[in-house]
Amino acid sequence: MLAAILIPLVAVVAIIIIIFLVGIGLYNSIVSLRNRIDNAWAQIDVQLRKRYDLIPNLVETVKGYAAHESQTLEKVIQARSIGMDAKSVTDQAKAENMITSTLKSLFAVAEQYPNLKADQHFSRLMEELNGIESNIAYARQFYNDSVMQFNTRIQTFPGNIFAGWFKFTSKDYFEIEEPEARGPVKVQF
Repeated sequence: MLAAILIPLVAVVAIIIIIFLVGIGLYNSIVSLRNRIDNAWAQIDVQLRKRYDLIPNLVETVKGYAAHESQTLEKVIQARSIGMDAKSVTDQAKAENMITSTLKSLFAVAEQYPNLKADQHFSRLMEELNGIESNIAYARQFYNDSVMQFNTRIQTFPGNIFAGWFKFTSKDYFEIEEPEARGPVKVQF
């Protein structure tokens, strides 16, 4: 008689312990993915800061050769400021679209000045910018992959249950919206 009561009770306790352990594992995996996203965003931020630091040098170099192109130069600096002040992934993506567009205008200006294109300082800055653009693209891809894994985990069963309980919400992708900005910045000499 005691065995008939004890066996179902042990089974229920074992099931509860298993569910609890699975819940802990699921919660920890969601937190791990969220932390990976935060780290990936920090890596993007590092590359963006490098680009922001490079932009004033580019503008000064171009200004020396094309001082009358002040409107283009001002747009580049304004776009840089907007990018540095962005607070969310969506705002950052919009700012990056603007920076890419204004840098293309700056490069178009540079095309009109053969002496500028031949300048070693300008060439070195352009090479550095090209490398940074590649790093940004890689970091953005890693970030978006991490966001996809996180969003999938919190939107599928049983992760969606835990996500609701612990207030995990979907993250935004770092997407480029303008079709002409989808490619890397073209560096031509």
